[in-house]
Amino acid sequence: MQDAAAQPRSTLLVPLVVASALFMENMDGTVIATSLPAMAADLRLDPVVLKLAFTSYLLTLAVFIPVSGWCADRFGARTVFRWAIAVFVLGSIGCGFAHTLGWLVCARAFQGLGGAMMVPVGRLVLVRLVPKSDLVNAMAYLTVPALIGPIIGPPLGGFITTYLHGRWIFWIDVAIGVLGIVLSTLYIPNIRERDVGPLDVKGFL
Repeated sequence: MQDAAAQPRSTLLVPLVVASALFMENMDGTVIATSLPAMAADLRLDPVVLKLAFTSYLLTLAVFIPVSGWCADRFGARTVFRWAIAVFVLGSIGCGFAHTLGWLVCARAFQGLGGAMMVPVGRLVLVRLVPKSDLVNAMAYLTVPALIGPIIGPPLGGFITTYLHGRWIFWIDVAIGVLGIVLSTLYIPNIRERDVGPLDVKGFL
């Protein structure tokens, strides 16, 4: 049970930490769209082919979301959340250094793996940590980044590509991700279940 001093912290800081991860994940789903022509020219590829990088991210995101809850129960919410952000950041770094289509597609898929764990586990943290009386307000913090992320992605990608370089759309994730890891370490407890059954591999497949 949380003490009175911990409740204000959980109802304010924890939703903000989760919201930053949600914003990063949603923005990355669309930020690459307006950068495809410039990235295709940089990699000397047809822009249509680069849609594989767009698709691989969304596909991996969808595939691994179902196992996120089990991972959080088995290894602890904070552990999984931090590792998810770390995987997302490593995927972003891989995208930033990518010089071939295969490298970029694999790095984007790796990003999707991190994103698949970040958002559901973040919501799970809120449900288990925030008092029921404050849960609606806490969830409201997640609504804004969920709506703004996909909208701001394309114009932000176009701006960065025009005035900096297309690869910078991936490097901005590194700063956000490192901050998220630090804040989650400080403010998110490692909530976990004591008796967790084995992963339903057949159901997952």
